[in-house]
Amino acid sequence: MLTDFPIHATAAAMDLDRARRWYEERLGLVPEREDPGGLWYHFGGDTWLYLYATPSAGTARNTIAGWTVRDITAVMAELRGRGVTFEDYDLGELKTVDGLADFGVARAAWFTDSEGTVTTR
Repeated sequence: MLTDFPIHATAAAMDLDRARRWYEERLGLVPEREDPGGLWYHFGGDTWLYLYATPSAGTARNTIAGWTVRDITAVMAELRGRGVTFEDYDLGELKTVDGLADFGVARAAWFTDSEGTVTTR
């Protein structure tokens, strides 16, 4: 049943104004709409990211969202130019080189936002 419905990602922010500025300045994202609890960012394929305020922000250390992009190295270069820092990992099978993991069939990179939330590209 749930496979028939769209899904969206959520990200927590301790300071919603700080997070809004970070998402705009670093990622070039502007919310499409706001509600009393947070900000809605619209993406391709009618997908959404909801950024909401909570004192629990930054406590999860797992990936909360990911984008499927073309030419990940070009995307990373543009984001680095905006001040985004990509994470480096050496976790056995998962190892990044200059922020980029190569899985053969796919490549991925992770960054943390202003609240310490981990996101992947």
